[in-house]
Amino acid sequence: MQRRNEGRGAGGTPVAWLAGALACALAAPAFAQGKKPTVEELLSRLEALEQRYGGQAANQADGATTLDLAALDQRLRVLERNLELQEEARVAKEKEAPVVAVNDKGASFKSASGDYELRFRGLLQGDGRFYNSGVPAGTNDTFLLRTARPIFEGTLGKWVGYRFTPEFAGDSATIVDAYADLKFSPAATVRLGKFTSPVGLERLQSSSALSAVERGIASELAPNRDIGVQLQGDLGGGRASYAIGVYNGAVDGRDAPSTNPDDDFEYGARLFFEPFRNDASAWSGLGFGIGASVGDTHGSGNNFLPRYRTPGQVQFFNYRGTVAADGRRTRWSPQAYYYRNRFGLLAEYIESAQEVRLGADTAELDNTAWQATASWVLTGEDASYRGVVKPSRPLSPGKGGWGAWELVGRYGELDVDDGAFPLFADPAVAARSAQTWTVGVNWYLNSNLKLVANYLQTGFDGGAAAGADRTDEKAVFTRLQVAF
Repeated sequence: MQRRNEGRGAGGTPVAWLAGALACALAAPAFAQGKKPTVEELLSRLEALEQRYGGQAANQADGATTLDLAALDQRLRVLERNLELQEEARVAKEKEAPVVAVNDKGASFKSASGDYELRFRGLLQGDGRFYNSGVPAGTNDTFLLRTARPIFEGTLGKWVGYRFTPEFAGDSATIVDAYADLKFSPAATVRLGKFTSPVGLERLQSSSALSAVERGIASELAPNRDIGVQLQGDLGGGRASYAIGVYNGAVDGRDAPSTNPDDDFEYGARLFFEPFRNDASAWSGLGFGIGASVGDTHGSGNNFLPRYRTPGQVQFFNYRGTVAADGRRTRWSPQAYYYRNRFGLLAEYIESAQEVRLGADTAELDNTAWQATASWVLTGEDASYRGVVKPSRPLSPGKGGWGAWELVGRYGELDVDDGAFPLFADPAVAARSAQTWTVGVNWYLNSNLKLVANYLQTGFDGGAAAGADRTDEKAVFTRLQVAF
């Protein structure tokens, strides 16, 4: 009597519960069709599950299958364990699988732990340049591939980051960025390799985020990319950032050569504040700071002394070929920006002083420049140091999406030290100063595609024969940009 009660009711044994659960699971299709399954049908389904997921084979003799509750319990336990093992294996495999992502920011390949990552991005810029006046003979209207850069970056474990950026635009391939970061903490990262010097504010801005087609005239006094080692970091939750390093040294407005051209090094530093960065106030988009560099340089030629260009990329100043850099070169640059909703303003001042020599004559020449760029996003998106990151309504003809539209205006001046003329620079060729302004419109079709149109005009003091002023330079620049 007791044996019969063990298999019944809420007080039954686990064997009875397992048998009942199995019966319900196996019989569900039959009950759904309105008929009660036979024992043979239940055993057949159990055997099918065992063959699919693994389990103990049924005992068969003379074509008949025996039904024993203890054996059934054992077979159920084996089947459940096999299912558990298979689920554990599936979860473990998913944890070990790399994570692949492709979106409007490019493609990334990340290890399951997240310690190793490769990100692939790219930047393509095709320009049209059309000059109206004020350019030397041989400066032609043209279409050109301005930028063609695949960008590879990522991490090698928890402590090492890297970036490698070749440039394929132009007549030969070059290396734009090639550096590694030793990331001890957000407040202390050591960067080694080739990267942008910390002096100029606009120089540190990505070329894909520029408000105009080309950088402003003040950036002609700031070094571009240099080779060296730099300590950098963020403090106070990003409210302050710093960089300090030692570099081979680069002339104003240019990249450093592949090796140190003399036996001297240059030292650079930058301190930048965004005191309201994490606030919801109207000042959250304010940033200001100062960059500077100092070092000695000795030698003549383009690796030692600068040539200055207009935003139309036409040279308007250079030293005489026999002049040499002969001593200390210093730069300093107070800088700031402010972004509030659709409005943006970026401004900087740069002074570059260089000791020069021509025969027995020496001098220290101080060249200065400043610029201010204002922008207004017509379609209401937020302006930022990175440009309009993503239009609210990407281009979608017929569906009311026309992307984001931005108006831009910029003014700047560059003044060469009067002491440069006429001994160190030829006043019939080199202008004493340049005043330039640009107006333009940017059309962000989506987060990857951007069209730019600029009108540029530059006036000069000097730079022509008989002490006359060089003819005003007027040009229209256009750009198609693909960035991902």
